[in-house]
Amino acid sequence: EVLLKESGGGSVQAGGSLRLSCVASGYTYASNCVGWFRKPPGKEREGIAAIYNGGGSPYYADSVKGRFAVSQGNDKNTVYLDMNNLKPEDTAMYFCAAEEAPIPSQCRRGTILFTNWGQGIQVTVSS
Repeated sequence: EVLLKESGGGSVQAGGSLRLSCVASGYTYASNCVGWFRKPPGKEREGIAAIYNGGGSPYYADSVKGRFAVSQGNDKNTVYLDMNNLKPEDTAMYFCAAEEAPIPSQCRRGTILFTNWGQGIQVTVSS
């Protein structure tokens, strides 16, 4: 069973930074993609970043490009989302997701279909 656990959320003032972590266990995909999503209150879920474990440029949605950065931890089981210059519109429940990625370009384009999800963690940005 694939398990994903997010941590690092919380409340921050506009302009501040947070680092989210996603720790994965229970999967043995040689090629995998980990994505970050968010769901603001009353809005649709949005895919904001994705990283392929074999390297290459990560995917970023336009809404976070230049402010957020996704990276892999040295242990290969942890993926981070560094969020800088946070804005009130970044307030949302944030989720990580993981999936096998036999076609790396799908991960790098942000088009992969994820079937393994974490429970989510709240990020609140006040003005």
